[in-house]
Amino acid sequence: MGGLSGALSIALGALAADKGAVEITSNNIANVNTAGYSREQVNLSDNAPVLLGNLLFGTGVTLGQTTSIRDNLLERRLDQENQAAGQLSAFLGSLNQVQALFNESSSTGLQTPLTAFFNSLTQLSANPSDSAARQGVVTSGQNLAAAIQQDSSNVQALQGNTDTGVQQSVTQVNQLAKQIAALNITISGIEGVGQDPGQALDQRTQLVRQLSGLIGISEADAGNGSLTITTANGASLVVGGDSFALTTQVNNNTTFHGVFSQGTDITSTITGGALGGQIQVRDQELPSILSKLDTFAYGLATAVNTQSKAGFDANGNPGVNFFNQPASPSSAAASLVVAISDPNLVAASSDGSVGSNGNAQALVNLQNQNIISGQTPASYYSALIFQIGNDVSQAQNEQTAVGLVQQQLNDQRGAVSAVSLDQEAASLIQYQSAYQAAANVVNVINTLFTVTLNMATR
Repeated sequence: MGGLSGALSIALGALAADKGAVEITSNNIANVNTAGYSREQVNLSDNAPVLLGNLLFGTGVTLGQTTSIRDNLLERRLDQENQAAGQLSAFLGSLNQVQALFNESSSTGLQTPLTAFFNSLTQLSANPSDSAARQGVVTSGQNLAAAIQQDSSNVQALQGNTDTGVQQSVTQVNQLAKQIAALNITISGIEGVGQDPGQALDQRTQLVRQLSGLIGISEADAGNGSLTITTANGASLVVGGDSFALTTQVNNNTTFHGVFSQGTDITSTITGGALGGQIQVRDQELPSILSKLDTFAYGLATAVNTQSKAGFDANGNPGVNFFNQPASPSSAAASLVVAISDPNLVAASSDGSVGSNGNAQALVNLQNQNIISGQTPASYYSALIFQIGNDVSQAQNEQTAVGLVQQQLNDQRGAVSAVSLDQEAASLIQYQSAYQAAANVVNVINTLFTVTLNMATR
């Protein structure tokens, strides 16, 4: 290709290529604040030269396939950390509520009513014939039982709310899986015709990131731009253009919802993402707390009742159970009540005589005896509070560590895929200058064509 026509063709090709480069650069600048956007790279390539006689002529430039700059391995690492972040966030969200239920500084725990109960027994031992002191024991016992019942009820309510959260998370997982499957089809189609599916890839990456925050996943490249996603234990979520919905079903043994994949119960295998955190709280953390509350209620009631029956009431009759006696620790906290309403039935006497305080003092002494799993009531309850606080603290430390890793990975991703306004501004000037230069070439060739035509006319 030679002559003015060849030169004009080269100049026009340069105009088209530089115009496209300006458009791509402008699109990068426009999406500088778009979440998940991957910078597009301009690819200019020289056309194949032609040989005319003994001379080799260049044929100009072509704007090649636009490429989205991304590091797939880095994206996978971000998804993995997002699973941990989602799990810890859900776990802490529920556990912080539990901690608020046992906040001694705001008098929402059991320490205040427990202390008040033993203080009322101390007052009774000082004046066992005082009817007001007897009523004080009954009232403080009722307050303590009500507080234990309330804590048990609140923890169970939180367990129920967490179960609802499990169902909602499963619904969100299914919605995201369906959208990812649809994008798999779109991306495969775009790549099939030799185009860069940058926008669709960015959308899918964002959806996968959301999915990883909900459930632990494993990703695999299925070819043709398609992505296969399974749960961490291998249950299929997305295969090509197909999505496989998870379902929930009530477990008759727990009355809570299990998570099923194509008929198989996978609840116990889900550990990552918000769903993993919710299941951990619902099936492990909260049952442990409830069990300790039941043990506390059972041990306290058994010890107080045993000592109460060893004494005598105000009428000289053998003492009776002060609290209702649970048959076992199971559900003891939820059912604990004071069994007597008549303050004369409080067994303060040790021998049945009026004014005896021996049994009242023995009841007071229970607060310093190892009556609950080898510990005093206060020590056992303090251990429960410590467990909750320690679990919260440990999860917060892990959350901080995961957050730092996420920040580092996001910084690395930014270095690879994010838009730099300074760099794009420089590129914009570069392509603008090239476009203007190509336009000048067109003007020169146009002038040469005019001169040539005029010469031919003359």
